[in-house]
Amino acid sequence: MSEAATSPPRRSPWLYAIPLLIFAALAAVFAKGLFSGDASKVPSALIGKPAPAITLPPLEGLQRDGQPVPTFSMADLAKGKTTIVNVFASWCAPCRVEHPFLVAMADSAAVKGGKVALVGFNYKDEAENARRVLGALGNPYSAVGVDRNGRAAIDWGVYGVPETFLIGPDGRILDKHVGPLDGPAASRLLARAQKGS
Repeated sequence: MSEAATSPPRRSPWLYAIPLLIFAALAAVFAKGLFSGDASKVPSALIGKPAPAITLPPLEGLQRDGQPVPTFSMADLAKGKTTIVNVFASWCAPCRVEHPFLVAMADSAAVKGGKVALVGFNYKDEAENARRVLGALGNPYSAVGVDRNGRAAIDWGVYGVPETFLIGPDGRILDKHVGPLDGPAASRLLARAQKGS
């Protein structure tokens, strides 16, 4: 028997490279999707629509200047003033990162002068923990509503915390920022809030 008859046919080295090429192409597509674009610009179907109606209880025991801090409702969001609604929780580490920017917003002339309201939407939190964090870091909010079970956040299309919504004077959602605010994002939101549109 000849040697050619017993040895298997030799395969092309390119045949082994095909799976590697397919993997590399898929990895490139996924990497482009992962690292391109601004993560804070998650599209929202609610932009331009009225903010979903909510009835949230106030954050129990939270006080400001010796007075209980109230909650807010849809009626408060449509009172002819632009409102910044910040979704936060005491257990959320990025919320602590953005907190100084919220405090700076609260100290701005627009918020102090009453042209823009800044309210908090406390998400799936324990009242004692939320009070402790606001006591330690400062309370920038004129009102705080508590969404203990997360149902209202679902209606608002919240992906996670923190998120910040800009509500126009007519109660419509003008903008949404996903993730922690930084200096430029806070300035942009506050500038748009002052324009009222």
